[in-house]
Amino acid sequence: MIKFNFLTEDYKKNKALIIFLSFIPLLIHLYTNLFAGYGYFRDEFYYIACSNHLSFGYVDHPPLSVFILKLSTLIFGDSLFAIRLIPALNSALTVFVTCLITLKLGGKKTAIIISSVCVIFAPVYLAMSGFYSMNSFDILLWSAAFYFIILIIENNETNDWIILGIIMGLGLLNKLSFLWLGAGLFTGILFTDKRKVLLTTKPYICALLALLIFSPYIIWNIVNDFAHLEFIRNATSEKYSGLNVASFIKGQLLNMNPATLIVWILGLYYFLFDKSGKKYRILGIIYITVFLILVINEHSKAEYLSPAFIALFSGGGVLIERLTSVKYRWFRYALIIPIVFTGIFAALLAIPILPVESYISYANRYGFGPSSSEGKELSELPQHFADMFGWEELASNVSVAYMTLSPDAQKRAVVFCNNYGEASAINFFSKDYKLPEAISGHNSYWLWGYEKNDDPVVILLGGTKEDHLKSFEYVEEILVHKAKYAMPYENNLPVFIGRNLKAPLDSVWDRIKHYD
Repeated sequence: MIKFNFLTEDYKKNKALIIFLSFIPLLIHLYTNLFAGYGYFRDEFYYIACSNHLSFGYVDHPPLSVFILKLSTLIFGDSLFAIRLIPALNSALTVFVTCLITLKLGGKKTAIIISSVCVIFAPVYLAMSGFYSMNSFDILLWSAAFYFIILIIENNETNDWIILGIIMGLGLLNKLSFLWLGAGLFTGILFTDKRKVLLTTKPYICALLALLIFSPYIIWNIVNDFAHLEFIRNATSEKYSGLNVASFIKGQLLNMNPATLIVWILGLYYFLFDKSGKKYRILGIIYITVFLILVINEHSKAEYLSPAFIALFSGGGVLIERLTSVKYRWFRYALIIPIVFTGIFAALLAIPILPVESYISYANRYGFGPSSSEGKELSELPQHFADMFGWEELASNVSVAYMTLSPDAQKRAVVFCNNYGEASAINFFSKDYKLPEAISGHNSYWLWGYEKNDDPVVILLGGTKEDHLKSFEYVEEILVHKAKYAMPYENNLPVFIGRNLKAPLDSVWDRIKHYD
């Protein structure tokens, strides 16, 4: 029988504090989602589109987060607040699990507060829980895995291995980067005195459970010509080719809040060298293994390492609490206060709390100009904010073009989009505007294909009339879509109507596929 044994005496003593700390990020996100915010994020439209095409897999991600979103939208609807409720709850649960990890490592109130404020005020965690995606689930599942790894280190019970297998299977079914945690765990077992567990069935039961849960996505990839591997290869060589090791390392300081540096460095020391912490050395080895995997890749995004910091924050909190238990108690406050204030400063850059003009002024004043991990041209906003602008305006403008068509042409009309963001936004807003189906050759949209039509009338976004005349007999420019604050490549888009395709869409569909 599987038992959940976190309701210890230490937990009961600190229950009020743990619940209070867990509610802080939840309240931050609920406030932002209710009273601030800029609009739906590009990927949120895509996740909604994926939830309308339920499958065991998608080109750019496994299916778990999509199935959860489908269930959520059936219950709560697809308003901005509704779809962002789950990532907000994930942020609270992550802090809760961090507190449990700290308790299991022997931490008391001070350690709980230090580790929690590090998690609460890490800009990357705030950002990832500020919109719907697989990332908030990823951070939560990593923290849950760390907790059960600690239980395994302490007790080595089969039940804990089973739960860890379930967590790792769900983690993989959410995001493939969970493989890095698996690699770190295996390395940690191999290079510590825990290696003798490899002579038992427990780790293999764990691995088989994870594989069984993850197997639907493996099968989906086999059936679909290993689409996800093609996506990863293209993204690494193209979209993320501008990233390097220096930007990756610098990103750790900024993403995790520079004021937390001493905590996670001490956390790593605690697991690797401290007399008490060496018992949990596997956690330190997991971090080092994942770090090396990402550095060797050379083009890794800085946020890929962020889930691995959860355990380091807990270990650092425990060590700092112990070192300052008799002398230097003032250091606790000297540490916590800068983390909180730096975190508040960073929160205004990480989530859309400020009105957009105030944000631009605030960011420029402190030297945080627009940035993009994908090497895209930017204007006044960083990409993670710019991608929240212009979508409804795009749908409205496409609807204007669509309404210029005759009733017969409207029946044959389709919108061809350059990327999944455009297509997903247009399909989402079709409930508010008169719009035909939007299709694209980008990622899963290519697999979903299009409705067969012998003589389609195609609404085209962007490009030039000369280019489109290579594919159509007649091309007419209807209007130009403009959207202030949107990504530059989504602004000033001419909207064309193309008629009389020179070649059937079937014959060119393979050529327009792009997985990236």
